[in-house]
Amino acid sequence: MLILVLVVSGSLLVWPLIQRRFSTAKDVGNLEATRLINSSNAVLVDLREPKEYEGGHLPNAVHIPLSQLESRGSELSKVVGRPVVAYCMTGNRGRSAAGALARLGFTEIYALTGGFRGWKDAGLPVEK
Repeated sequence: MLILVLVVSGSLLVWPLIQRRFSTAKDVGNLEATRLINSSNAVLVDLREPKEYEGGHLPNAVHIPLSQLESRGSELSKVVGRPVVAYCMTGNRGRSAAGALARLGFTEIYALTGGFRGWKDAGLPVEK
């Protein structure tokens, strides 16, 4: 039983590293995301649920909750040629959305490390 607990807990610690390695999204911090927005006209996609979004969001972000990304993905068809920076509250859902965004035709997919919380804690602009 103890060995099983050791294997399971070890797997849970290694899983984020494996997920990052095989994800189509590249992790970017606040500085790199700002550079992408300013120089490449990157699209910001807020993957949080409506209640989270109402509490504030990054400027000019498109709000499509992760649970609705497959069904509402056509809303992003006009901007497929641009880089996309996906974010949530802490950064986990951004990486999870990479597959769906790739299926929509995006080739430059980035996940904001630290998500909205990291952006706000850095004192960067937020809209309500």
